[in-house]
Amino acid sequence: MLPGGCPLLFRDSAAAVAAECLSGTLFLRLTEQFVHVHGHKPSLSEVRSWERSIPVLMSALNDAGLGQVEVLLEYGLPLNSKRADAVLAGVHPETGLPSYVVVELKQWSSAEPDDEDPSLCRVGAYTRAVLNPVDQVRGYCEYLVSFNGALAEHPERVNGAAYLHNATEFGVSGLFEAEQDRYGQLFIGARRGEFIDFLRTKLGTGPGALAADELVNGKVGPSKQLMAVAAQEVREREQFVLLDEQQVAYRTVLNAVRRAKQSDHKEVVIVTGGPGTGKSVIALSLLGELYRQGTTALHATGSSSFTTTMRKVAGARKREVQDLFKYFNSFMTAERNSLDVLICDEAHRIRETSANRYTPASNRTGKAQIEELIDAGRVPVFLLDEHQVVRPGEMGTVAEIKAAAADKGLRCQVVPLDSQFRCGGSDAYLRWVVRLLGLEPGGPVAWQPDDKMQLMVADSPQEMEAFLDGHRSQGYSARMSAGYCWKWTKKVPPGQALPADVVIGDWERPWNVFGDRSVGGAPPAALWATDPAGFGQVGCVYTAQGFEYDWSGIIIGPDLVWRGDHWVTDRTASKDPVFKKSVPDADVDRLIRNTYKVLLTRGMIGTVVYSTDNETRRKLRELTGAVSCLTAV
Repeated sequence: MLPGGCPLLFRDSAAAVAAECLSGTLFLRLTEQFVHVHGHKPSLSEVRSWERSIPVLMSALNDAGLGQVEVLLEYGLPLNSKRADAVLAGVHPETGLPSYVVVELKQWSSAEPDDEDPSLCRVGAYTRAVLNPVDQVRGYCEYLVSFNGALAEHPERVNGAAYLHNATEFGVSGLFEAEQDRYGQLFIGARRGEFIDFLRTKLGTGPGALAADELVNGKVGPSKQLMAVAAQEVREREQFVLLDEQQVAYRTVLNAVRRAKQSDHKEVVIVTGGPGTGKSVIALSLLGELYRQGTTALHATGSSSFTTTMRKVAGARKREVQDLFKYFNSFMTAERNSLDVLICDEAHRIRETSANRYTPASNRTGKAQIEELIDAGRVPVFLLDEHQVVRPGEMGTVAEIKAAAADKGLRCQVVPLDSQFRCGGSDAYLRWVVRLLGLEPGGPVAWQPDDKMQLMVADSPQEMEAFLDGHRSQGYSARMSAGYCWKWTKKVPPGQALPADVVIGDWERPWNVFGDRSVGGAPPAALWATDPAGFGQVGCVYTAQGFEYDWSGIIIGPDLVWRGDHWVTDRTASKDPVFKKSVPDADVDRLIRNTYKVLLTRGMIGTVVYSTDNETRRKLRELTGAVSCLTAV
């Protein structure tokens, strides 16, 4: 099984789990295992949900005569931080083959469908619409079929059930309006017998341990790389399974588009989340759906690398698909509301104005870039991560966009994304990174290895490169990137190789190509992160941002060093030309830390870190338990 597998909090037969519930020990064990897996204590509401829901499920299983069915509690989806409440593993009563039921447990006593979309629902305790549990569990089943080798060839072996064990017919009758199928069926406590009958049709009375083994040990398929499937995603059909709040964000936009068409108005949607929460997946899914519907929509970013790659991969055969991908400064002269939808991906890279030194005087309107983007579409959609601002002048924040919408009297909805798919779905790793860099209070903490993300410290750049190259030979993708601490030769005479600008001792490597043409077999800058030939060069934050690869090697340069008990940023060590004298020290400090956060969160399976500074390397070894590349091989 690939790293980034499927942790779970507890596993045993239904009869044994029921006995643990009765003794009260189960919830202590779940709490202890949660801390071990996730690096923090579960919330009180989560513990309360275990105490109230798990005994109900065990009672149903045992009343159904299924005490030998194997129960996998809080089953982590592969390469993702989402967890299914329970997966039941057993044998099918008719075929004798492995059979699985994914169960989503809800304590809701009442809920009603959203007025506009039965796949969303309203529950008193929540201020925002949430996904209908039927659609939630269906997404989990589809995701497991896509990523777990035990199910990929046998999708018929898995079924999904949402069990609202406190619900009455009167309280949730509207939720049954949602489409139901084998991956998503709804059951309520008032009709408990139906749930028991359902379990009996999917699971036999025999032991389920072997079926559980097969599922747990199923080969985890690599995450569907955004760039590799973009063409089919945009041109043909959905290639991504959107889960929970991703689905909510997707539907929120589609519902806003429908309202805009029906009532001739406009509104703004903001989707916010950290690295790998699926913002670009949502953007592509929306673009694909809107494109197929014949709705006028464009995708825009402030990233040359991202836009160029989208044009190359998604529009490889159709020129009109290439034209769907634009830059934020493409809308200076756009007619107001000329588009139905404008999808602004990586909106944290929005700048104060679109004008630059090459902008014709006739286009210098003085209009803010945010205002241009809002004006261009009836439904402007902004997807952003405020912690990925790495250049002075970038100002795409929730507050700025909401203020611009308010100035125009427009409705503005904000959908936060919590779960993340990058870094193997490891929430613990992301928390470790932001604590390490002081982007959240509390100071650095020791890395507690989990089953999702591998982290190690290299003693030299040679060791790091050899380790990464070894994984490339096994079919994994890998890249090296660094802080902008070495001068960059940007003009290379024709016929010459890239100069080795990044020099550390006797190790020398070139930066990635500067510009849109390949040099000596090295890909152009925009394709460094996706073209396999990019491995030989060192990437910077501007070419790495927005992309992902299996293994990531990061060189922390002298612009960020550990001294005593804190980080010190040295702006004089940075060779980034954007850090002009007019940029305040505090802004440079924040941007350098944000830069390393971006670089440290590109890897899907593992990260290798090397610092050019001895004291910083010692600190990193201390925090990571001295796991080096050599000991990890």
